[in-house]
Amino acid sequence: MPSVNHAMDDTDRELLNRIQSGFPLCTRPYEAIAKDVNLTEKEVLKRLARLRASGIIRRIGGNFTPYKLGYVSTLCAARVPEDKIELFARIVNRYPGVTHNYLRHHDYNIWFTFISPSKEEIEKNLTQISIETGITDILNLPATKVFKIKAHFDL
Repeated sequence: MPSVNHAMDDTDRELLNRIQSGFPLCTRPYEAIAKDVNLTEKEVLKRLARLRASGIIRRIGGNFTPYKLGYVSTLCAARVPEDKIELFARIVNRYPGVTHNYLRHHDYNIWFTFISPSKEEIEKNLTQISIETGITDILNLPATKVFKIKAHFDL
C-alpha cells in the first residue's frame, strides 16, 4: 500500500464526501463535482490523483448488485499454506469475477468474492483454481439472504 504523505484539508474531505455517493452520470462528472465543491475541474482531478497516489483513495468505480444483472455471487474461503499464498492469490486474481481477495489470520486464510453468470461457472472456476494451485480446501459460501447496507463515511 502506498504511504500516506498528505494531510487532508477540509476541501479534500468535502470532495471525498461528495464522490462517495451519487456520482454524477454525465459527460463531465468531475466538472459537475467541481461546481458542487467550488473548485475547477482541473483542481478536482489534481486532488483526486493526489489522494489516490497517497493511498487514501483505492479506486473510483461503480458497484453493481449482481442478482439484478442476472449474476450470482459467493464468498469463498481457502486454507492455503504460507508458501503458496502468493501463487494462490495471483491465480485467483486472474479470474474476472473475483472482486475482493483478502489474507486473514485464520485457518481459512484467503477469503475472496466471486461474481459470475451462474453457480455452475463459479464451481467450474473453483475446480480450475484447485487444479492450478493444488489447493483443494476451498469453501464456497453463497449468500442465502443479502443484507446490503450503504457504506458512506462522513469525513
